[in-house]
Amino acid sequence: MDTIIPGEIYYSLYINLSLFIVLFTIFHTLVLKIDDHKNIVFINFMGFALLVFLILYIGWRPITSRFGFGDTGNYMVSFEKYRLGGSIKEVNDLGWHIFLKALSKIVSGHVFFTICAFLYIYPMYKISKFLFNNYWYYAFIMFIVSFSFWAYGVNGVRNGIAASLFLWGICYHKNKLVMGLFFLWAIVFHKTLLLPILAFILTYFFNNPKVYLKAWILSIPLSLFTGSVWISLFTSLGFGDDRLSAYLNSEASSTGTGFRWDFLFYSAFAVFAGWYFIYKKRFEDPFYNQLLNTYLISNGFWILVIRANYSNRFAYLSWFMMGIVIIYPVLKKQMFKNQHWVIGKIIFAYFLFTYLMTVIYYAYLNNNEALNT
Repeated sequence: MDTIIPGEIYYSLYINLSLFIVLFTIFHTLVLKIDDHKNIVFINFMGFALLVFLILYIGWRPITSRFGFGDTGNYMVSFEKYRLGGSIKEVNDLGWHIFLKALSKIVSGHVFFTICAFLYIYPMYKISKFLFNNYWYYAFIMFIVSFSFWAYGVNGVRNGIAASLFLWGICYHKNKLVMGLFFLWAIVFHKTLLLPILAFILTYFFNNPKVYLKAWILSIPLSLFTGSVWISLFTSLGFGDDRLSAYLNSEASSTGTGFRWDFLFYSAFAVFAGWYFIYKKRFEDPFYNQLLNTYLISNGFWILVIRANYSNRFAYLSWFMMGIVIIYPVLKKQMFKNQHWVIGKIIFAYFLFTYLMTVIYYAYLNNNEALNT
C-alpha cells in the first residue's frame, strides 16, 4: 500500500511546507492591512487549499508504523481484523471500535485514514470559521503548526479525533443539546476527553480566570514536591483506560525524562497570553474566559502527573486548545497600532517552537543516540 511520497520524507515535507506558508503569511501581514481585499482573498484561498491538502496528505500517508507514523500500523491491524469478520470484544472506547468496524466493511485502509484525517482537521477549520469569520485562516494555521498537530494526526489518531470533536462541539455552545451530542461522541472515541469536557462545563458555573491562573501556578510546586501522590491519586480514581493507567503508574524517572521543563515552558505560552490579554490589555470576553479556563484546568492536571511516562498523552488534553487561546484576542479586538503585523509575529513565534523542537532538537537527540549505539 505505497504512496507517491516516500515515508521517510513525509514529515519533512509537511514541516518545511509549514515554514514556507508561515513566512509567506508573515510577509502578507507586513505589507497589507488585515481587511485589505487582496489579503482576504489570499487567506481564504490559502486556508481552503491547506484544509484539503492536509486531509488528503495525512489520510494517504504510508500505512506503516515506521517513519514516525506510530500507531498507524496498529490501527490497520484492527481494521483488517474487523474487515475479515472479527468481532468487537470487551474494549475501552467502544464508539471508536464500532466506527472502525463499520468502515472496514465499506472502504479501503487509505479511505479510512482519510476519513479520520477529515474528522481531525475539519473541526479546526469549523471552530476557526465560527469564531473569526473572514479571518479564520489565522486561527486555523495556529492549529496546523502546533507542536502536537502532526503526532495526533498520524499516531494518536483516536485521541486527536476526540479532541477535535470537542472543538466542533463548542461551536454549538449556545445549543447545549447539539454540544452535548458532540461531547458524547468525543467521549465514546476516547474517554480521556472527559477532562476538558468537565472543565468546560465547570466554567459555566465559575468562570474567573484569576482563580484558575493561581491554581495553574500552584500546580507546579505541587507536582515538584508531591508529584507521586497525584499520580497515585489519579490512578486510584481510574482515570483513563488500562494503558493510560499503566503510564501513570510508571514514573518517567525510569527513562530519565523527569520533570519536563521544556513542555512546561511550551504550555506557559497560552497561560502568559491569557494573563497578558485579560489583565494588561483589559480584554473582556466571557467565552474566551471559558476557553482559557478550560485550558488552565486541563493543563494543570497534566502538570500534576508530568513525571509519568508518556505524560504528553495527558498534555494533549490541553495542548490542542493552545493555538486558539493565544490568537483569539487579537482576532477579536484592536489592541496594537499595527495589529496585522503582530498577528504575523505571533504565528511565527508559535511555529518556531515546533520547528526548533522537531527539526533541530529531536534531530540532535537522534544523532547522539545513533552515535552511542
